[in-house]
Amino acid sequence: MTRIWTAIFLTVLSVGPALADPIEGLWRTAPDDHGDIGYIRVEPCGATFCGTLERAENASGEAIQPDTIGRLIVWNLAQEAAGEYEGRIYAPDRDKEYMSRLELSGDAIEVNGCVLGGIICRNGGNWTRVQ
Repeated sequence: MTRIWTAIFLTVLSVGPALADPIEGLWRTAPDDHGDIGYIRVEPCGATFCGTLERAENASGEAIQPDTIGRLIVWNLAQEAAGEYEGRIYAPDRDKEYMSRLELSGDAIEVNGCVLGGIICRNGGNWTRVQ
Protein backbone atom coordinates (compact mmCIF):
# COMPACT_ATOMS: atom_id res chain seq x y z
CA MET A 1 0.00 0.00 0.00
CA THR A 2 2.88 2.36 0.77
CA ARG A 3 4.26 1.89 -2.75
CA ILE A 4 0.91 2.87 -4.28
CA TRP A 5 0.71 6.08 -2.22
CA THR A 6 4.33 6.88 -3.05
CA ALA A 7 3.63 6.41 -6.77
CA ILE A 8 0.53 8.62 -6.58
CA PHE A 9 2.45 11.31 -4.66
CA LEU A 10 5.31 11.34 -7.19
CA THR A 11 2.86 11.50 -10.08
CA VAL A 12 1.09 14.50 -8.57
CA LEU A 13 4.41 16.30 -8.02
CA SER A 14 5.49 15.76 -11.63
CA VAL A 15 2.24 17.10 -13.15
CA GLY A 16 2.94 20.77 -12.25
CA PRO A 17 6.07 21.20 -14.37
CA ALA A 18 4.45 19.32 -17.25
CA LEU A 19 1.63 21.88 -17.33
CA ALA A 20 3.93 24.92 -17.34
CA ASP A 21 3.90 27.00 -20.51
CA PRO A 22 7.22 26.98 -22.41
CA ILE A 23 7.65 30.74 -21.96
CA GLU A 24 7.62 30.43 -18.17
CA GLY A 25 10.98 30.62 -16.45
CA LEU A 26 13.99 32.85 -15.85
CA TRP A 27 15.42 34.54 -18.95
CA ARG A 28 18.70 36.44 -19.48
CA THR A 29 18.18 39.46 -21.72
CA ALA A 30 20.42 40.66 -24.51
CA PRO A 31 22.67 43.59 -23.51
CA ASP A 32 20.88 46.95 -23.63
CA ASP A 33 22.26 50.24 -25.02
CA HIS A 34 24.55 50.49 -21.97
CA GLY A 35 25.75 46.88 -22.09
CA ASP A 36 23.65 45.91 -19.06
CA ILE A 37 21.70 42.65 -18.96
CA GLY A 38 18.69 41.68 -16.93
CA TYR A 39 17.16 38.49 -15.62
CA ILE A 40 13.41 38.39 -16.24
CA ARG A 41 11.13 35.91 -14.45
CA VAL A 42 8.16 35.10 -16.74
CA GLU A 43 5.10 33.57 -15.10
CA PRO A 44 1.32 33.52 -15.45
CA CYS A 45 -0.54 36.74 -14.66
CA GLY A 46 -4.19 35.82 -14.89
CA ALA A 47 -4.99 34.70 -18.44
CA THR A 48 -1.71 36.08 -19.83
CA PHE A 49 1.98 36.12 -18.86
CA CYS A 50 4.18 38.80 -17.38
CA GLY A 51 7.86 39.11 -16.60
CA THR A 52 9.54 40.91 -13.72
CA LEU A 53 13.16 42.09 -13.53
CA GLU A 54 14.77 39.99 -10.75
CA ARG A 55 18.37 41.13 -11.06
CA ALA A 56 20.73 42.98 -13.37
CA GLU A 57 24.43 43.01 -14.28
CA ASN A 58 26.66 45.53 -15.98
CA ALA A 59 28.81 44.75 -19.03
CA SER A 60 31.52 43.35 -16.71
CA GLY A 61 29.09 40.87 -15.17
CA GLU A 62 28.95 42.69 -11.83
CA ALA A 63 25.58 42.90 -10.07
CA ILE A 64 23.91 46.31 -10.25
CA GLN A 65 20.82 47.61 -8.47
CA PRO A 66 18.83 49.76 -10.91
CA ASP A 67 15.56 51.21 -9.63
CA THR A 68 13.77 48.90 -12.08
CA ILE A 69 14.41 45.74 -9.99
CA GLY A 70 10.99 44.27 -9.31
CA ARG A 71 9.37 46.17 -12.20
CA LEU A 72 7.27 44.46 -14.84
CA ILE A 73 9.32 44.35 -18.04
CA VAL A 74 6.81 42.37 -20.12
CA TRP A 75 3.08 42.06 -19.47
CA ASN A 76 -0.19 41.08 -21.14
CA LEU A 77 1.72 38.43 -23.11
CA ALA A 78 -0.81 36.29 -24.91
CA GLN A 79 0.08 33.35 -27.11
CA GLU A 80 -0.93 34.15 -30.70
CA ALA A 81 0.43 30.97 -32.32
CA ALA A 82 2.80 28.18 -31.37
CA GLY A 83 5.84 29.89 -29.85
CA GLU A 84 4.58 33.42 -30.64
CA TYR A 85 3.47 35.86 -27.95
CA GLU A 86 2.28 39.46 -28.15
CA GLY A 87 1.90 42.00 -25.36
CA ARG A 88 3.74 45.01 -23.94
CA ILE A 89 7.40 45.51 -23.05
CA TYR A 90 9.32 48.17 -21.14
CA ALA A 91 12.88 49.08 -22.18
CA PRO A 92 14.68 50.44 -19.09
CA ASP A 93 17.62 51.76 -21.13
CA ARG A 94 15.27 54.08 -23.07
CA ASP A 95 12.52 54.43 -20.44
CA LYS A 96 9.92 53.54 -23.10
CA GLU A 97 7.10 51.06 -23.50
CA TYR A 98 6.47 49.18 -26.74
CA MET A 99 4.00 46.74 -28.22
CA SER A 100 5.97 43.50 -28.09
CA ARG A 101 6.30 40.34 -30.10
CA LEU A 102 8.26 37.45 -28.60
CA GLU A 103 9.13 34.38 -30.65
CA LEU A 104 10.10 31.37 -28.58
CA SER A 105 12.34 28.70 -30.05
CA GLY A 106 13.66 26.13 -27.56
CA ASP A 107 15.65 28.00 -24.92
CA ALA A 108 15.76 31.32 -26.79
CA ILE A 109 13.30 34.16 -27.30
CA GLU A 110 13.65 36.72 -30.08
CA VAL A 111 12.27 39.99 -28.73
CA ASN A 112 10.89 42.87 -30.79
CA GLY A 113 9.07 46.03 -29.77
CA CYS A 114 7.14 48.52 -31.90
CA VAL A 115 5.38 51.88 -31.54
CA LEU A 116 2.93 53.73 -33.76
CA GLY A 117 1.04 50.64 -34.82
CA GLY A 118 4.19 48.79 -35.84
CA ILE A 119 5.69 51.58 -37.95
CA ILE A 120 8.78 52.05 -35.77
CA CYS A 121 10.24 48.85 -34.36
CA ARG A 122 13.26 47.92 -32.27
CA ASN A 123 14.90 44.52 -32.12
CA GLY A 124 15.45 43.72 -28.47
CA GLY A 125 17.83 40.88 -29.27
CA ASN A 126 17.62 37.33 -28.03
CA TRP A 127 16.90 36.25 -24.49
CA THR A 128 18.25 32.90 -23.30
CA ARG A 129 16.69 30.60 -20.73
CA VAL A 130 18.51 30.42 -17.39
CA GLN A 131 16.01 28.05 -15.75
